Amino acid sequence: YVNWFRKDKDGKFMWPGYGENSRVLKWIVERVSGEGKAVKTEIGYMPTPDAIDTQGLGIKPETMEELLSVDKEAWLKEVESIKGHYKTYGSKLPKELAHQLAALEERLSK
Repeated sequence: YVNWFRKDKDGKFMWPGYGENSRVLKWIVERVSGEGKAVKTEIGYMPTPDAIDTQGLGIKPETMEELLSVDKEAWLKEVESIKGHYKTYGSKLPKELAHQLAALEERLSK
């Protein structure tokens, strides 16, 4: 998961969005085909900063690194939010969802 709506310190979007999102979809297709470069993170496999074609966008390599970084504190807050949502399902929540969320929280806490 990447927050493509992330803003830089000047409040400008780091990723142009819209039609340029096809570049991300291209990486996804490459990845499931066994070709897309990725790095294992606490939240799963993420594209390497050079894995997504940014040619012609004027995006600096360090901007891609920031976009693809994992903010553990933000993710731990998200985990708490998801826990609250899961509670609304009570005993109907599939156990595997609760298990995966607990595993995610554990990985983020290391």
